[in-house]
Amino acid sequence: MTNLYDNAAVNRVKERIAALRVDSGRQWGKMTPAQAAAHCAQAMEWAVGDIKPPRMFVGRLLGGLVKSKVLSDVPMHRNSPTSKSLVVSDDRDLGAEQKRLCGLIDRFAAAGPAGCTTHPHSFFGPLTPEEWSALMYKHLDHHLRQFGA
Repeated sequence: MTNLYDNAAVNRVKERIAALRVDSGRQWGKMTPAQAAAHCAQAMEWAVGDIKPPRMFVGRLLGGLVKSKVLSDVPMHRNSPTSKSLVVSDDRDLGAEQKRLCGLIDRFAAAGPAGCTTHPHSFFGPLTPEEWSALMYKHLDHHLRQFGA
């Protein structure tokens, strides 16, 4: 499965992030490209351990059951649910958010598995570094596809 420990995948994702424009048309959802980049950066902050969100009650019940489906080779579905703490509704500067997101991706990839958080995901619970890496790639791919990037 494609993940952010693969340098070629990291480079492709960063090229796609760079292709985002303020006027990139969205295929689904409500976010602007800048909000999506900020949203993805916040998720990467979970993966590197800068933010340690609490477990969601519904995640404790269903997270383990859903995890294998989400971590399969099938792309994430349009309008997939998200944690309320990752919702970005204010205006953001696309260039600044692209730079922040790429920096977090580089930091995650450079640190490798040893630099990944050990804190459980708020919905899925405990993840291995490889699962975090695959999930973050899938999440980025999902939002880049949202804007045709």
